[in-house]
Amino acid sequence: MKIQHPFRTALVATLGVGIGIMLIQSVSSLSTILLYVGTALFLALGLDPVVSWLERRGLRRWAALLVTFVALLAAFAGIILMVVPIIVGQIAELIRQVQALVESVVDGSWVPLDDVRGWLQESFPLLDVDQVFDYLTEWWESLNFGTIGTEAAGWLVALGTGIISGFTGALIVLILTIYFTASTPNLKAAVYQLSPASKRARFIDLSEQITASVGYYVMGQVTLGLINGVLSAIFLSIIGAPFPAVLAVVAFFFSLIPLVGTLTGSAIIVLTCLIPGLASPLTALVALIWYVVYMQVEAYVLSPRIMNRAVSVPGAVVVIAALAGGSLLGLLGALIAIPVAASLLIIYRQVIIPRQNEL
Repeated sequence: MKIQHPFRTALVATLGVGIGIMLIQSVSSLSTILLYVGTALFLALGLDPVVSWLERRGLRRWAALLVTFVALLAAFAGIILMVVPIIVGQIAELIRQVQALVESVVDGSWVPLDDVRGWLQESFPLLDVDQVFDYLTEWWESLNFGTIGTEAAGWLVALGTGIISGFTGALIVLILTIYFTASTPNLKAAVYQLSPASKRARFIDLSEQITASVGYYVMGQVTLGLINGVLSAIFLSIIGAPFPAVLAVVAFFFSLIPLVGTLTGSAIIVLTCLIPGLASPLTALVALIWYVVYMQVEAYVLSPRIMNRAVSVPGAVVVIAALAGGSLLGLLGALIAIPVAASLLIIYRQVIIPRQNEL
């Protein structure tokens, strides 16, 4: 096939490739901002059912928004004021315990060196124990603790920078969430205008089902997290687990992650109970039994009752969606994957299947 005007064709193709590369680079550069916007939209859709419920109780929208945000900010402020001082104190105690453990290992008080030396001489009579200890002493003295201190300082600076960046990002997400929640009807109306007038009613109906599904999913996941966090705080305090406030916060936040969140948080809590000097192995065993039982109750009792109203997605689709979302967008992808899958199933069941049946 002969190409007419090859130079012009090649120029247009080159420009097209260049524009595509520029768009990809722009999206990559704006990935953080897009993540903030996506998170805020997700949270706004989660708060919209609460606002709608207050409106159905007779409040005007501005009053419903005010009540919702005041209650949300008051809850977060209360949690921070109650939990942060406890967390700070318990983290400081954890650091002191770890430091004491390291010092006891270094000076030999944790495991007496004389006992170790005697055990080695009895177990390995042909081993030159004095020479082994001389080698270990030379290696210990050769360590450059100044470099280690500099690296630790760098890690602390990076940690502080990460905390500041996280706080700034959370503040931006909070502001965007307030804006999106307040302007949800206007945003929906603007999107609805993009559909043809002849199909607008159907488009609005499907959109409302999808947004409601996302909103109820967010509320359901937060409810599961609160249940796990409150029960963890009570139970860990009863059994004398170390740092119950910190571990309860860990249980809450990890429960927000679908599928593996509760399992991961429970594993962290049980491993914390196994740290020498902080708790006994019996405490860790009791915590392990508790979380195994709780995961069964959550999977077969709590989650179906709370989440069935939000999303109705087959189990295999839930697993595939969560894995795919986590691989693409990390934690946010894992959070939004299930409502996205539910939305696609709504379109599949109410649009694609009826259209195929009409052919």
